[in-house]
Amino acid sequence: MEIRYLELAEARWFLSKIQDDFRGGKISVEITHKLLDKLDFPCHFAHVKHIFKENDRQSQGRITIEEFRAIYRCIAHREEITEIFNTYTENRKLLSENSLIEFLTQEQYEMETDKYDLAEIIQKYEPIEEVKNERQMSIEGFARYMFSSECQLFKEKCNTVYQDMNHPLNNYFISSSHNTYLISDQILGPSDIWGYVSALVKGCRCLEIDCWDGAQNEPIVYHGYTFTSKLLFKTVIQAINKYAFVTSDYPVVLSLENHCSPGQQEVMADILQNTLGDFLLSDMLDEFPDSLPSPEALKFKILVKNKKVGTLAKTRERMGMDKRGKVLEWEEEIYEDGDEDTRKEPETWDVFLSRVKKEKNAEPSTLSRIADAKKKIRKLRIAMALSDLVIYTKAEKLQSFQYSRVYQQFNETNSIGESRARKLSKLRVHEFIFHTAAFITRIYPKLMRADSSNFNPQEFWNVGCQMVALNFQTPGLPMDLQNGKFLDNGGTGYVLKPDFLRDTTLGFNPNEPESDGHPITLTIRVISGIQLPVSIPSNTADMLVIIEVYGVPNDHVKQQTRVIKSNAFSPKWNETFTFLIQVPELALIRFVVETQSFLSGNELLGQYTLPVLCMNKGYRRVPLLSKSGATLEPSSLFIYVWYFRE
Repeated sequence: MEIRYLELAEARWFLSKIQDDFRGGKISVEITHKLLDKLDFPCHFAHVKHIFKENDRQSQGRITIEEFRAIYRCIAHREEITEIFNTYTENRKLLSENSLIEFLTQEQYEMETDKYDLAEIIQKYEPIEEVKNERQMSIEGFARYMFSSECQLFKEKCNTVYQDMNHPLNNYFISSSHNTYLISDQILGPSDIWGYVSALVKGCRCLEIDCWDGAQNEPIVYHGYTFTSKLLFKTVIQAINKYAFVTSDYPVVLSLENHCSPGQQEVMADILQNTLGDFLLSDMLDEFPDSLPSPEALKFKILVKNKKVGTLAKTRERMGMDKRGKVLEWEEEIYEDGDEDTRKEPETWDVFLSRVKKEKNAEPSTLSRIADAKKKIRKLRIAMALSDLVIYTKAEKLQSFQYSRVYQQFNETNSIGESRARKLSKLRVHEFIFHTAAFITRIYPKLMRADSSNFNPQEFWNVGCQMVALNFQTPGLPMDLQNGKFLDNGGTGYVLKPDFLRDTTLGFNPNEPESDGHPITLTIRVISGIQLPVSIPSNTADMLVIIEVYGVPNDHVKQQTRVIKSNAFSPKWNETFTFLIQVPELALIRFVVETQSFLSGNELLGQYTLPVLCMNKGYRRVPLLSKSGATLEPSSLFIYVWYFRE
């Protein structure tokens, strides 16, 4: 296509889009804002207002068509995008199919791109018909492509269910919430159905329900012995029934903290059965009588996690039986190996394996003496109707790792407070991983977190804990990591654990990663910012970018750019950072945009967190999210990513 003909086609296309709005002459800032959206370049009004003022030469609050064209080019034809475009065009005007495929393979590492893909990209993003018909791409089409979701940092593959979902449940990290009914603090704050709805919409698969006796034989949900407000149990279950599978098809676990009398436990059982219907898993699957099923086998099922009396076989025998008034006595054996929590020196992998072997070969009488040494009995009464609804998620107190290896059943799950779990992860790391490879383990916040603050979940993912329960209502770094981790595998709330956390023979230790692992060298060039969010209606903020890596302790690192003064609209850094990541399978990367202030301290304006191995290579856009996790589009970072395995 000749240059003159191209320029004419561009002008004709541009006028066709905007001329109706200029029939009355000049346009206002509000019309300018709408027009940019119409031209496929949505903008924050604060930035439009600032650029509008710069281009309003007569300061009348209205601009001409030429002044609007200048604003449009400032936003759409960004210098860094134009530079890339010019590199792959002969005449700096049009990108041929061959040039486009060269760009996609050499820069974007899209190695499987073919002519059909090229045709689809041109058809989708090139707005000028004459250029599109020539199977070429103008700067208009290229800019739209570069700002599209196809050029985002997060891999499209990771946005789908691509992992094998046929492993047993204990082989997955499972998105989990703590005290899901609370939407504020743990002492005075309100309980609200919204806690369950928002968690499920975010892909959470393990919800906590604290159940207490209520008036008129109606069980209630609230944080016991506090001033938090109360919800009816049946209202909570109705909400869960409605929203359980809106975001994910995979199973939901209801973790009951049950303080109800046997009579109201029966009411709970009736509510669960009548409300959830076929969603409720109330019998073991024939294919899994003595092992945990997979997420795939449990699709669209809701599991109850609670105390249980008797075996799954006994439960099946009682199906269809009238259970009203029938109460079972449940005995909890409290066996504590004090040495497990207080040992000062970490145990080596060889010592651990030697001890496990001795335990496995021990005489039954020896094992009995081990169990009886420090055993106490606590008795509880459980309604048979509720007990029989517990199938693959029977709640059991963790006595010790040693006790679990000998006695724990496949369908028993443990909940451990963060303080004890942290101690165990440091002193008994091999045993901890050995345990989580076999049994579902839930970690919950310590009692002192009355403000609903959160711990860093990464330290417990590092040892294979499946359910790391956080206070979803509290924004901040821990929830950023939680949301980032579970972006993976289609946002289903289930992420397959790496093989070294499933295979107990590999002897993985997150505190001392093996030198024969598969580290990666990651290079990131932070090029620029695109309409960064501002807390004040101006473009004068001083901006910097921080890149943080979270994973095993040796991989935790933070680097940052220099500060760009008074430019939130299009700051340019062009700074390169390199990271050596020892265990990329567990690593998350977090991009943070802050505004610098020496008086009040730096303020976080936006962030984005994702698994390191879910990053695309090449020129990529990093969409920013607010503190609460809401999208800040079109605010984003423009970066270049490259990595390789050592």
